[in-house]
Amino acid sequence: MAPSDPCPCGRLDARRRPLAWADCCGRFVDHFDHTPAPDAESLMRSRYSAFVLQRRDYLLATWHPDTRPTELDFEPAPRWLGLELRGHWPDGERAQVEFVARYREQGRAVRLHERSRFVRETRPEADGPGLPRWYYVDGEFPAARPS
Repeated sequence: MAPSDPCPCGRLDARRRPLAWADCCGRFVDHFDHTPAPDAESLMRSRYSAFVLQRRDYLLATWHPDTRPTELDFEPAPRWLGLELRGHWPDGERAQVEFVARYREQGRAVRLHERSRFVRETRPEADGPGLPRWYYVDGEFPAARPS
């Protein structure tokens, strides 16, 4: 994705224009080692963008080790249609984010509605003590359904 392309998460600037990839989720997805997402909402948006771009590396790196799958396979590429943020509830080192992601798969429209849980931790890293980072823990959601 080019740095000036609109970010897949749909975040807008003050003038209601889409933010560029490099100014939005790209800085977290492309530079996770030294630029962690500053809050749970930014992590959720960047994980959505990573799903759109099928960035397995970022998705696994931002998934909490206690709940992270050993592998992450992608279905035949769905066509992602958009992200709607429903709410963000920070509570110190924990947070919840509710969203609806829409996509088209095999010709049918699907909505994924989830209330995700996140935790902020500092974990040791290979090159030192580590940075405080938000991690996706899990989510509650109804089954994806046709829209």
